[in-house]
Amino acid sequence: MNESDLLRRSHTIIPGHRVRRPAEMYAAIAAWCEQHDVEHDVYGSGALLQQFERKVASLLGFEAAVFCISGTMAQVTALRLACEDRGSRLAALHPTSHIFVHERSNYQLLGHFDALQAGDRHRPWTVADLEAIPDRLGAVGLEIPMREIGGQLSSWDELEAIKAHCRARGAHLHMDGARLWEAAAGHGRGVAEIAAGFDSVYVSLYKGIGGLGGAMLAGSRGFVARAAEWFRREGGNVIHRSPYVVAAAMQFDARLAAMPDYFRRTQFFYEALRAHPQIRVNPAAPQASMLHLHLPVGRERTLAIRDALAAQEGIWMFNRAAHGALAAASVAEIHVGDNLLAMADDTLRAALATFADRLGHAA
Repeated sequence: MNESDLLRRSHTIIPGHRVRRPAEMYAAIAAWCEQHDVEHDVYGSGALLQQFERKVASLLGFEAAVFCISGTMAQVTALRLACEDRGSRLAALHPTSHIFVHERSNYQLLGHFDALQAGDRHRPWTVADLEAIPDRLGAVGLEIPMREIGGQLSSWDELEAIKAHCRARGAHLHMDGARLWEAAAGHGRGVAEIAAGFDSVYVSLYKGIGGLGGAMLAGSRGFVARAAEWFRREGGNVIHRSPYVVAAAMQFDARLAAMPDYFRRTQFFYEALRAHPQIRVNPAAPQASMLHLHLPVGRERTLAIRDALAAQEGIWMFNRAAHGALAAASVAEIHVGDNLLAMADDTLRAALATFADRLGHAA
């Protein structure tokens, strides 16, 4: 049985939001379109699309925002334009940046910019990491929160110092805000306050929001207009954005309103994990509504335990697992959403106990 079948048949699902099957999702989209008299945009021109772009820009505190078919396209385009504007091809990125880890060297092979790794891959950035770079930077790209280290955040004081440093240095500060909505509760501040001092911000429309896909890039009106033109040149000018926009817009307000609840549920999840010391959690305390479980078995064994647990007990523990630094270790990633929010406390505790028992027998 493949992964999608196991997930669909499970009744106790830990990570993320409930996955709606295509027919259910499309029916919800159709009903929302009928209710709100939605027309298709045509190559990015349409009332709903422009309204949603203005809404996201306003929430983030920027002049403008533009839809992009993928965050991968949005990010490297933004950083390339930023480097052009500042007269330096150098962009500083954390070693765990999505651009390094998941985008197959696109920035390098396509000649977007030259990237410098800054900081320790196991820790969020400090301003000292940037101060240590002697070169003139065109751009600095900061992920909030940092996914590959369990959703960690730079402290608020460090974040403000990083903003001030980039401003004084004349470097464009760009935010990879794929999970910014989830990080706001961890910082205890609104997204506009977090984004203040950044020159551009990318946000996802499908991760915490639960849409079909797509992203928004926010910034000054001129910067956004130039980015939009490059999205067309790069093949992002799909004739209708409306399916992606509707899928996000129809649940956007409810998802944002639930973010503090997701964070509180993450805090409960951390407390429940204390009963199972063989499962190490990163970070040590919640900073966003996600976490990494460091497990005492290798990745292949971890995935086998996950699949057996789903097939035999109907418990789906996590989606993604990676190799750990040690041979007999792995890391599982969990994003907290509607599934955990709706789950009874005792059900969660029982699922964790069953998983921990399987781990104990496998270690």
